[in-house]
Amino acid sequence: MVGRDGGADVDDVNRLDSLLDDALRETAAAGDTGAVEAVRLAALGRKGWLTGALRDLAGLPATQRPVAGRRLHAVRERLEAALTEREAQLSALAMAARLLAERIDVTLPAEPVSAGRLHPLTRVRREIEDLFGRMGYSVASGPEIETQSLNFERLNIPADHPARDMQDSFFPALAPAYVLRTHTSPVQVRAMETAAGRLPLRVIAPGRTFRRETDDATHASVFHQVEGLCVDEGLSMADLKGTLALFARGLFGPDTEVRLRPSYFPFTEPSAELDITCVACGGDGCRLCKETGFIEILGAGMVHPRVLATGGYDPERVSGFAFGMGIERVALLRYGIADVRLLQAGDLSFLEAFPTVDREGVETA
Repeated sequence: MVGRDGGADVDDVNRLDSLLDDALRETAAAGDTGAVEAVRLAALGRKGWLTGALRDLAGLPATQRPVAGRRLHAVRERLEAALTEREAQLSALAMAARLLAERIDVTLPAEPVSAGRLHPLTRVRREIEDLFGRMGYSVASGPEIETQSLNFERLNIPADHPARDMQDSFFPALAPAYVLRTHTSPVQVRAMETAAGRLPLRVIAPGRTFRRETDDATHASVFHQVEGLCVDEGLSMADLKGTLALFARGLFGPDTEVRLRPSYFPFTEPSAELDITCVACGGDGCRLCKETGFIEILGAGMVHPRVLATGGYDPERVSGFAFGMGIERVALLRYGIADVRLLQAGDLSFLEAFPTVDREGVETA
């Protein structure tokens, strides 16, 4: 007799058909792949009834083996086909249920997407680049870890010069010949070297700079600058003032007045500070401008002959002017921000006060 315990009598055809019918019914009724696997193991596992019957073929007389073998293999093929078919059905049903559960109604309104905003420093930098770009200036860049030679000596600031005390610096411990640049002025020297005597030379150099400052409402140890340089024949302070006046009126409005006050910078001679009409009172006098009606915005001057010479230009034949400003300071004045730390805090609620931009970077509101 054929039994589920592995015993088998291959001559008992009726019993074999009964076991096959039971297995087919159980397969058809299986509700998951686990139930299908249970039927497979009961019939085709190591101790399965069909496995036992196939194993017992070796004990039959040689004349009976072919018939019994064909019969058992036919049973096996039919059962395996039924098991495979049911597994496919269950898989299809599971996939249909998953798709139903994960379906998306494409007619529903889309989730709102937050539009990007330009950081105020990025906005100001781009405005500055655009204004000077329309005056023929190109944008130059340089490394943030600079040689002391380019950051100081070649800008007329020798090692024992008192001006170095005005720029407390960060020096890499393992590279004493280098410094985290204290201004972007070294880019001016690099630009002159690259130009190799070409005239006119007009560049601006925006970038990040570093000084050992105590962070407060108006100071930061990491800040951004824009330096500008123009070299040509016959340039004078009048050209410098006209350029800066055009820039200030483009950034702060056409009614902005400018004035130059004498100052000192080691890399320019003569040197000056540029003041503009106070953005808070319009020139009437207030606490911000200390009742003067003007507020300082940048430093400038005619390029020192030594700096021209170290850049490869003949100071007897050409002249130049340079200027530099802190982007943070311009942003504070431009948008009426009271504390420079707000520009560095990464506070999204603060940034949401500024216009959004579309995918092309154009402001929309």
